[in-house]
Amino acid sequence: MALLEVRGLTKVFGRLVALGGVDLTVGENEFHGLIGPNGSGKSTLMKCVAGAELPTQGTIRFAGCDITAATPVGRARAGLSLKFQITSVLPALTVYDNVLLALQAQSSIASLIFSRTRGSLHEHVMHLLAQFHLAQRCWEPAAALSHGHQQWLEIAMTLACKPHLLLLDEPTAGMSLEERRITGELLMPIKRHCSLVIVEHDLDFIRNICDVLTVLDQGKVIDSGTVGHIQSSRKVQEVYLIRV
Repeated sequence: MALLEVRGLTKVFGRLVALGGVDLTVGENEFHGLIGPNGSGKSTLMKCVAGAELPTQGTIRFAGCDITAATPVGRARAGLSLKFQITSVLPALTVYDNVLLALQAQSSIASLIFSRTRGSLHEHVMHLLAQFHLAQRCWEPAAALSHGHQQWLEIAMTLACKPHLLLLDEPTAGMSLEERRITGELLMPIKRHCSLVIVEHDLDFIRNICDVLTVLDQGKVIDSGTVGHIQSSRKVQEVYLIRV
């Protein structure tokens, strides 16, 4: 069953056609990778799906509902979560409090005013931190974490709201080879309850974790299919060997 259905998505900025009629389907419990040269429209597509940009034309359906014109907040409440390439953790707060705030965003105003949530959410916070190898550093300021660990922290924060679909825009950028390997291992368990759309330039990383790959070039889909299909696709080989 399709969780996300994008049809005929077009995004125009002045004279620039960033997306020119893109179709994309993501199934439940599927890891779907978006690849392509710089400027091919990958991040624009992610922003349109998340609501950071509204498409010029086309439709976006999520869990059977049309969310083409929905607000980012409305999409988040429907179960969609996005992490951009640049980390947005709060560096002055502890690692623990960054995740706690992400969880408290779902709480009622009354419970926050009367400080009823911290104790009840403690176990959940520690579970997320342990899942991303951060439990031992929970009381350190987020600023003390390495770039890779800050990326893990933000992924933990995006998973705090238990999304049905997680959008990751180049989560391994700036990481070491070992951190990239571990990131793949950390992401795999979420497939049991969450689909993933990921933009990545590290082809080895994305091939290892994704079920399906979609290749974009100049705002259009060049090909889409299994990793094996994409590896043997002449259209994709042309994009990467001639245009990159």
